[in-house]
Amino acid sequence: MTKYETHALKEIHAWKNPEIGWFGQAMKVINKPLDKAGDLLLDSPGVGFALKKAIEGLTSVCNDAAQWSIRPDAIFEEFREAGHHEIKNHDDLVKLDLSEIDKVVGWLGAKYKGIALVEGAGAGAAGAPGLIVDIPALITLNLRAIGEYAAYYGFDTTRQEERLFAFNVLGLASSPTDSSKTLAMAQLVRIAQDVAKKSTWKELEKNVFVKIIQEIAKTLGIRLTKAKLAQAIPMMGAAVGGGFNAYFTMKVCDSAFYLYRERFLAQKYGADIIEATVDPAKDIDPHYPENEEKI
Repeated sequence: MTKYETHALKEIHAWKNPEIGWFGQAMKVINKPLDKAGDLLLDSPGVGFALKKAIEGLTSVCNDAAQWSIRPDAIFEEFREAGHHEIKNHDDLVKLDLSEIDKVVGWLGAKYKGIALVEGAGAGAAGAPGLIVDIPALITLNLRAIGEYAAYYGFDTTRQEERLFAFNVLGLASSPTDSSKTLAMAQLVRIAQDVAKKSTWKELEKNVFVKIIQEIAKTLGIRLTKAKLAQAIPMMGAAVGGGFNAYFTMKVCDSAFYLYRERFLAQKYGADIIEATVDPAKDIDPHYPENEEKI
């Protein structure tokens, strides 16, 4: 492992095990009553309907890979233009040093955060009804961002295991509590280790896969609706909508950036590279607590 890669791995593990300072502790205290208020608002007139429709839209987005797939060939061409003429497929990328890939990735996260800010401001001005369009659009944008990060670091999101990994990146970024973050990270560790060990992924039956996607979509709908309910306040909607979308997209891009870089190093140097901050999940069912009796 090169000096750059060793330093990057330390940064990745530090990101996965952050020290919570006084500000983080204060935000936990502040967020508790806001989370309870969000639960109450979910039952208010109009919001429940908007949530149901948003979840329906999310399920459609998550089931249709064509809506968020990227063009790997265009990314491989970027590497060739950067002087890496041997790059023709995902497997070729593992031959590069992490520093060379990071250089090509560049300011990818900034691009998606800017798009999210503009999209969210428009939908936020529409208040609660805007959630029906805004939440599926936000997830489509972020799935595309995850797909790009995956492709740059050598992973193919048309594969079933990679799609599940991408959805769990969303689960991690949207997690409102430490326990939900732990659940999402356990799923991510399991899938990442399986792939790094070059285990043969046993394709899930279609109905099982669809059920998991529906559960993830439902959870995302609940979490994002609660977080964005402030859009329903007159004069505040656009500011909150754009601001939240950019904030959420930042969390998604940061998560994808660190997690796919770790997986890239694991592909090169072995599965032990992946730090198991939590025990790997025993199965691929996300077991989200938010899905119990919410809608």
